[in-house]
Amino acid sequence: MALEGLKFYCPFNDCSTLLVDNHQDGDAVIRDVECPHCSRMFCAQFKVPWHDGVDCTEFQRLGKDERGREDLLLRKVAQESKWRRCAKCKMYVERVEGCVYIVCRCGHHFCHLCGSAMAKGNHRCSKCKRTW
Repeated sequence: MALEGLKFYCPFNDCSTLLVDNHQDGDAVIRDVECPHCSRMFCAQFKVPWHDGVDCTEFQRLGKDERGREDLLLRKVAQESKWRRCAKCKMYVERVEGCVYIVCRCGHHFCHLCGSAMAKGNHRCSKCKRTW
């Protein structure tokens, strides 16, 4: 059997089966692939475990410690719940009521709507121009 095409390994450490990508540039774009050996899904473009609900570009912006299955599920819940992530400490915060001004437990002040840093005590965001 001749192995033609790009050779790579299944991205799961406990599998690492040698796979061959025979995809031609003119073919349709393939987003997800199932490993024929371990039957787990992975991203065909970046050769990483499948990131359901997160597009490839957004997934690549995530840190290595934010790409796990549980991290992606938390990210989905956060988006659905309209939680905002602190740019300084990366903790999620929830706005229950009131203005957009948020003070994170780490001390960072930011706008809940756009995530921009805000001056201490300034309840009007200079970027999105909102207070409520």
